[in-house]
Amino acid sequence: MWSDLIAVGRDPSTGGYRRLAWTRTDHDLREWFSAAADSRGLDVTVDRCGNQWAWWGDPDANPGVVTGSHLDSVPDGGAYDGPLGVIAAFAAVDVLRGNGFAPARPLGIVNFCDEEGARFGIACAGSRLLTGALAPDRALALRDKDGVTMAEALVTAGRTTSIGRDDEALARVGAFVELHVEQGRGLAERESPVAVASAIWPHGRFRAELPGEANHAGTTRLSDRVDPTLAYARLILAARESAQRHGAVATCGKVRIDPNGVNAIPSLVTAWIDSRGPVGDDVRAVVAELTALAESAGGTLTEESWTDATTFDTDLRKRLSHALGEPPVLDTGAGHDAGILAAHGIPTGMIFVRNPTGVSHSPAEFAERDDCLAGVTALTTVLADLAGSPA
Repeated sequence: MWSDLIAVGRDPSTGGYRRLAWTRTDHDLREWFSAAADSRGLDVTVDRCGNQWAWWGDPDANPGVVTGSHLDSVPDGGAYDGPLGVIAAFAAVDVLRGNGFAPARPLGIVNFCDEEGARFGIACAGSRLLTGALAPDRALALRDKDGVTMAEALVTAGRTTSIGRDDEALARVGAFVELHVEQGRGLAERESPVAVASAIWPHGRFRAELPGEANHAGTTRLSDRVDPTLAYARLILAARESAQRHGAVATCGKVRIDPNGVNAIPSLVTAWIDSRGPVGDDVRAVVAELTALAESAGGTLTEESWTDATTFDTDLRKRLSHALGEPPVLDTGAGHDAGILAAHGIPTGMIFVRNPTGVSHSPAEFAERDDCLAGVTALTTVLADLAGSPA
């Protein structure tokens, strides 16, 4: 399965992946998911938001235990973030069947669409739409860097624009367990190849609009310039300093400069800031300081998305830990679809697989083969425990 996916969406010049939502590459990934499910005799359904589900058993008769993750990536992302959880889910089903396991509850595998939000800017768009956390009108109006709206992208991909909360799909999910490569160094120096997640930090994305005055780069005196890149430079430095003061993190990783000419003073800088931390009030304090700085330059800082701290279901976490022999328990600053489902009230847990370097969202992202197989074993154990008896 890994070799089937390894080349899909890979940039040969960087080795990274560009698997953006509702593109031809995304279509190929979705076709792979459907084929993997069909070859196992699993029933494939697609909810109103485009998320794919593969079922062993009838979840309409009895809500099931679901696992899986996502297949999309950030620009130049790694091979493991998302796909490891989907591949491990199919592998776990293979192991269970090979062992003659007969689930008392339906087992489902999900491929959430647009988890990274790399194309339209909203992370976990598929699960947010599914649960009603993202309004359909807002989602459809989102634009990518080329000005294409999500509505237009859906139509091009052969999908309907009638998206939104899907109570029928949600009712089928009795519990959700997501396996994911760890995106930090929590397990890098520990003996355990896997961990159980306890919580996801609060996190948000914010858009800065910093206006300037377009002019000639050669004939305009420095004293006459209204250059928004100077305000952006101050914002970058302030984000780092403020995050350090408040015990949070802040990242200025995306920017658009208009008119983007080498010999033209910009008329506008649009920049995005990602801020996260263990304590929501600390993250909000960072954002408040950056908002004041943007406004002092005649600009704005607008919230595009916010997710409160997510604590995974305590009983389910304890059950996972017990089934896996009490591995380490970690919180994380990375957002996941599991967090969106947990916030909706679905009993949810996560299993992390060790990342020896801690590097993620990069072509250098990596996990040892033996650790990945240990993750499959852990997921198999958990699914057998959860689906081995009626709810």
